[in-house]
Amino acid sequence: MSVVDELPGAAHLVLADGVVHLDPEPAVLEAMLEGRARQQRTRFLNFESTIRPRISLVRRLVAFTNEYPWEWAPGEVEAFFDHLRTRRPGRPLTLSTARNYQNDLRLFFDYVTDARYGWPATCRERFGQAPVQVLHEWNTVTHTSGYEGAAERRPLTYDEVQGLFDAADGRVEEIRKRGRKGSLAALRDAMVLKAVYAYGLRRQEACGLDLCDLRRNPKVAAYGRFGAVFVRHGKASKGGPPKRRTVLTVPEMDWIVDVLDQYVAEVRPAFLPGKHPAFWITERRGRMSLRRLNDAFEAARRSADLPEELDLHSLRHSYVTHLIEFGYPEKFVQDQVGHAYASTTAIYSHVSDEYRNRLLLRSLQARHGDLWEQET
Repeated sequence: MSVVDELPGAAHLVLADGVVHLDPEPAVLEAMLEGRARQQRTRFLNFESTIRPRISLVRRLVAFTNEYPWEWAPGEVEAFFDHLRTRRPGRPLTLSTARNYQNDLRLFFDYVTDARYGWPATCRERFGQAPVQVLHEWNTVTHTSGYEGAAERRPLTYDEVQGLFDAADGRVEEIRKRGRKGSLAALRDAMVLKAVYAYGLRRQEACGLDLCDLRRNPKVAAYGRFGAVFVRHGKASKGGPPKRRTVLTVPEMDWIVDVLDQYVAEVRPAFLPGKHPAFWITERRGRMSLRRLNDAFEAARRSADLPEELDLHSLRHSYVTHLIEFGYPEKFVQDQVGHAYASTTAIYSHVSDEYRNRLLLRSLQARHGDLWEQET
């Protein structure tokens, strides 16, 4: 048997020889999906976040068309996406989600139409027809813009950031005045939101921090053990491990040093964490969950009466934008937030008119010197 015949996901590896199925179509479909899962596992893709959703998408297409992959034509797939666009009034399928779905299905069709895996021959032998690629340039979303997220999603202004933090702090005092439980958790929530902004962290990065991830910066000894944080759970590339980076504490946000110092010295010990390594500890002495972090932001956002479209990730956008407005080079900002490409960092930045006017004024003064200063 050739090496090609032994490719993970090949038809003969997931279909039992000599077995006659009473209902062959579902049996071949299940073998096809198992083969696709095997093929992706060999690339070390994550099952829960990548493989399972891709397999589920194929099942949704099967259920919608009431047909099998070897029977699909472009019309069935196009009708499926038209259905997705219109099934939820007021909640349309976003452009980026549609492209991701189409890319996932295109990859599935690449797999089942590749002769090396044996599915074309198997389907032709058993059902008289073979699967074909049904997604092409003329019936898929064209990528024309670097950013396709909701236009309403934006960074917070400086006043909005301050309002959010004031609201989070205010919740602590409100709970204390009412004599209710939860003031300690509310204080922790206020502190974690400030840390997310001060270091431009993603949700998983913030929740994944351990106490040992605090770092000293020998160049800024005054910050003590809070000169930087070591992110070990950065966003991974598909098939790769989580990316790591060290995020330095910048002088414009050195107020976070006092916040973290109070948390480590007073707040965290009050949760009685024992030997638990997590930095952000819950009332049940466990690690803060992604949902709990989202809830903390939503509670503060509502208290601050900020627009509903702002979410926790908007703090990361704010961090990028504000670092650029502080005058940090783009490469420094890119390294701080862990972007592989500068173009991604550029998408995150939405500098204010005031900042652009300062740059314009600086350019005019450099070009015209004293003459421009006299005219203004």
